[in-house]
Amino acid sequence: MINSWSENAWYYHQDITNLAFILIGKCNKSIVNKKKINSLLFFIFTAISIGYGQKIQWVSSLPAAQWTQEKELTFKSPNSEQPTLTIYPEQQLQRIDGFGGCFNEIGWEALASLNAGQRNKILQELFATAGANFSICRMPIGASDYALSWYSLDDVPDDFTMRNFNIDRDRYILIPYIHAAQKIHPSLKIWASPWSPPVWMKVNNHYALTSGGVKGMKRGDNEMGILKNIGDNATAFKMENSYLEAYALYFSRFVKAYKKEGIDISAINVQNEVVYAPQWPSCTWRPEDLALFIRKYLGPKFKTDSISTDIWLGTINNGNPDYVRRILTDTATSKYIKGVGLQWAGKKAISAISKEFPKFELMQTESECGEGENNWASAEHTWTLLQHYLTNGANSYMYWNMVLDSSGESSWGWPQNMLISINKQSGEIRYNPEFYLMKHLSHFVMPGAYRIQTSGGNDHLAFINPDGTVTLLMMNSDQASKQVVLRMNGKSVILSLKPKSFNTFSWKL
Repeated sequence: MINSWSENAWYYHQDITNLAFILIGKCNKSIVNKKKINSLLFFIFTAISIGYGQKIQWVSSLPAAQWTQEKELTFKSPNSEQPTLTIYPEQQLQRIDGFGGCFNEIGWEALASLNAGQRNKILQELFATAGANFSICRMPIGASDYALSWYSLDDVPDDFTMRNFNIDRDRYILIPYIHAAQKIHPSLKIWASPWSPPVWMKVNNHYALTSGGVKGMKRGDNEMGILKNIGDNATAFKMENSYLEAYALYFSRFVKAYKKEGIDISAINVQNEVVYAPQWPSCTWRPEDLALFIRKYLGPKFKTDSISTDIWLGTINNGNPDYVRRILTDTATSKYIKGVGLQWAGKKAISAISKEFPKFELMQTESECGEGENNWASAEHTWTLLQHYLTNGANSYMYWNMVLDSSGESSWGWPQNMLISINKQSGEIRYNPEFYLMKHLSHFVMPGAYRIQTSGGNDHLAFINPDGTVTLLMMNSDQASKQVVLRMNGKSVILSLKPKSFNTFSWKL
């Protein structure tokens, strides 16, 4: 029976689904357990594939040659060699929501220096399905450290009713940037976080929390004055009722204002880097104070205003999971929280959080930025982050700056990495190694995919897409070539990985 319809079954998902329902036992379709269906579908696909050589597409990137289409491979009957790596597509782990980066003002300024054709090509490379296919991206609420200058959406002191709230500045910079991406990728999800509340809501009445410049640099010195410094173990927000109510209103107005511009904010991470007190826009929160704001003000305000935007706990840059525990174990607070966003030192906490709070989604919210090296070593470091976060349950992963001027400098002078660099003087455009690393994942792994179980190791990640396509990303960090014997469903193939290479293999079950 299987052989008689096998060819069509590869291409007609509904036929296979109907067969699954029959084999399960003529159960009512509305009550069939989805995992049972998925397991049975894998069984059927496996049965169909017996006797047929599955074609494997292979793309590689090396320091001197990025995104090379390699010779097609084929699964065959296993030879006598023991498998180096076995993957189990029927064993699904966490769902993948997508990959992306952050929209920032300085990035749009760099893009605006190009002509329309050049600018569109870069955006196509980032957001089109033929490019990196970014599907979920971040934006700041007010100034990030890559804003052209510091601002909030209501800088009028004591404007508790938000009479002067506006997104006028964003209409000229961030909103055109996002709209340009949406034109290419209409289903692009946008989430947002503030680096700082309006300064009149903070105890030191300043965007920054530490005086001076970064690493002793004169350029970027915020000239704040040492008496306004606030440590990372204190709450920098004015924990008074009127300010807390006003801040909840601020978030509500932001979501509504962006919706009018055709941008649905899918989620809010309440504060960027909750325990970091740098020389740029920031605001530290003790966990009990952040919980109070979410529990008594932000959560109820979103409910009253019928705002469907998810509230996330983040972005957490504390490596001690106790920070998250103190908030998520408070059910009156956690009922408003969809997930946890983590970055930087937060990587030390994700393993414990994913195990202790499995019902909450996890997001890596900002890839580590480097010092403007933009080299292969940067990509190798980002690989370790991708591998760590995703194997510990993250549902999505965000790069930081997608596009910058080739200097990579923030408004206060710290050079950082970017996926694509633009020399505003010469017009030269460079796609950096981290762009290709992200593309090796985001081009192939679709939203709604699942990470799948393997026999173990830190040199790979494996996924299955909703259409049944399996994606295997492998890294060879060695200076020498490496052979990997890959086995799946009783078939095997030898993968010959070049030195210092990223490799994506994909095939249809």
